[in-house]
Amino acid sequence: MFTPKQCFIFMLSMFSAVVHAELEQEIQGPKLGKPASEEVIKAWDSSIFPDGKGLPVGKGTVAEGKVLFKAQCAICHGPAGVGGTAEELSGGEQGLTGEYPDKTIGTYWLYATTLFDFIKRGMPLMAPGSLSNDQTYALTAYLLHINEILPADAIMSNENLFQVEMPNREGMIWIYPALKEEPNPVSGN
Repeated sequence: MFTPKQCFIFMLSMFSAVVHAELEQEIQGPKLGKPASEEVIKAWDSSIFPDGKGLPVGKGTVAEGKVLFKAQCAICHGPAGVGGTAEELSGGEQGLTGEYPDKTIGTYWLYATTLFDFIKRGMPLMAPGSLSNDQTYALTAYLLHINEILPADAIMSNENLFQVEMPNREGMIWIYPALKEEPNPVSGN
């Protein structure tokens, strides 16, 4: 029969042996996916700020975006961004304060640059990141147009996207109001 102290020492030595054996082996992950190439990492390594810093060079029109939306987006988001199986992108009539809040681009998003970044990185669903910069500007322009933020003849580019005033720009409640006044340490704004 072992005393509690002897049991503890035995268990500690067994644990140490297992840990030591594990450390001697090369640490391996679950072997899911494949290693990312430098090219893939570079493509995903971007930061786009509300003030336009980080926006890639490019431009697109509302009309070009309408064609792209019909071909790439309407299957999930429905015609004109309403009625599909995915989130509604337009048509938010009640805003965020109604009985049934509408979280659409026009009622929820604070910055047009965030919309661009989301589309560029995550859309279309079956091929995220496959859109060119020009296609992403065109889709962004079209989505801002169907939310009544831009006119039908608008052209969006890296030179003017950050200037778009989103309807909900001041609609969020800051958890830390003091931080709203301080410059962002990353972007300097």
